[in-house]
Amino acid sequence: MFGLEPHVLLLLGVCLLAACAFEFVNGFHDTANAVATVIYTNTLRPWVAVVWSAFWNFIGVFAGGIGVAMGIVYLLPVESLVDANVYHGIAMVGALILGAIIWNVGTWYYGIPASSSHALIGSILGVGIAYSLLPESRGTAVNWAKAGETGIALLAGPLLGFALTIGMMFLFKRFVPSKAIFKEPHKRKPPPLWIRLLLIVTCTLVSFFHGSNDGQKGVGLIMLILIGIVPFRFALDESKNPLDLRDSLGKVEYVINRVNRQELSPSDQKRLGEMQAQTADLDRIFAGITNVKELPQKTRFEIRRDVLLLANRAKKLLASPSISLSTQDRDIYDAATKEMKTFTDYAPWWVLLMVSLSLAIGTMIGWQRIVKTIGERIGKEHLSYAQGASSELVAAAMIGVSTQFGLPASTTHVLTSSIAGSMVASRGVKNINPGMVRTIALAWVLTLPVTMVLSGVLFLLFRAMLG
Repeated sequence: MFGLEPHVLLLLGVCLLAACAFEFVNGFHDTANAVATVIYTNTLRPWVAVVWSAFWNFIGVFAGGIGVAMGIVYLLPVESLVDANVYHGIAMVGALILGAIIWNVGTWYYGIPASSSHALIGSILGVGIAYSLLPESRGTAVNWAKAGETGIALLAGPLLGFALTIGMMFLFKRFVPSKAIFKEPHKRKPPPLWIRLLLIVTCTLVSFFHGSNDGQKGVGLIMLILIGIVPFRFALDESKNPLDLRDSLGKVEYVINRVNRQELSPSDQKRLGEMQAQTADLDRIFAGITNVKELPQKTRFEIRRDVLLLANRAKKLLASPSISLSTQDRDIYDAATKEMKTFTDYAPWWVLLMVSLSLAIGTMIGWQRIVKTIGERIGKEHLSYAQGASSELVAAAMIGVSTQFGLPASTTHVLTSSIAGSMVASRGVKNINPGMVRTIALAWVLTLPVTMVLSGVLFLLFRAMLG
């Protein structure tokens, strides 16, 4: 299978199982984000709530696309790490998965709402930085531009969640005449019907968008594994014919040839030369090939590398003020590179199924610890119906917008900050439980550095062990 030696195939299987374990842990770690309000308010029985949430997490994975998944993949440019030694790829993916799982399980055990997104991203960055310390590295193996975008998205989420929930609570107070929605939930009785329906809707939305965003992180993780360990098989979308790239390649070369080298700065001239080298390499690979079967499998990774380098360098070159290309030429180039990236930005259906099942099964387990934290310990008062509904409406909207823009969102931190905002909206800052908020904030601050160090050390250790 995949043309691998049995022991390498076994290691690949272990890595895939570990990725499923990460999504399983992600499921039960983040379940409380969706089910806390409906369980805590007696809107749904616990087993009904978690099964309902698991179902919508499952659906969300398939409906979310792959924008966030590719963002995860491009945080760690596998093209710069993968070499002829397959064990190096195994060391890479093993370290980042194990680092994220250790942190997730630890914070879950202590009932601390910590972010699976932060844990995975920190682990990826840690592996990239550790790789840059090796003698054979060619500088850092982290896409810092993508890391910056991701960091801003993860930082802005909780802040916006806090502010927007205060606004949502104001709207509830202004336009909802019923006082029942602002009361503490009865310990045994369900809320009025219209409140129940509202809370079920918000639970459904958070579950769906959690699957569409967090599920994509698992998809990206598995694609990192497959590209890192079996690059000749998964570097390109097998449902497409690589020879179809030649039409887009011709358009790219046409536009590149229209660039006036004399008007470029030295750095832009260098970048243009690198782009021409990429197109020349693709021409070499496709030369004389008339049938896809004539294309050696090992060249698939070379094609992937050239396409991605071409797209990244073109983005920087075309942003240069010294480029005088027409709008038409720029549109031609953008369309051509976008078409070429459809060959590299993909995920097989069975990867989506693996992730969605792992996430859904995990969702049905281990929710009790964090539900209590969210319902009772963020504020000094118990969560009211209005607070639960407004927090989840804001969280669902923000996660959905992040998914639409291909950015990762921390479901945990968006929701916990939204709940904190709802508490402030009710009775001011004094209504916040400072001890619990400090614990959550500390986990938020520590997750990235701890997982970076943990995965980096594991990577160097595995790399030394596996040669």
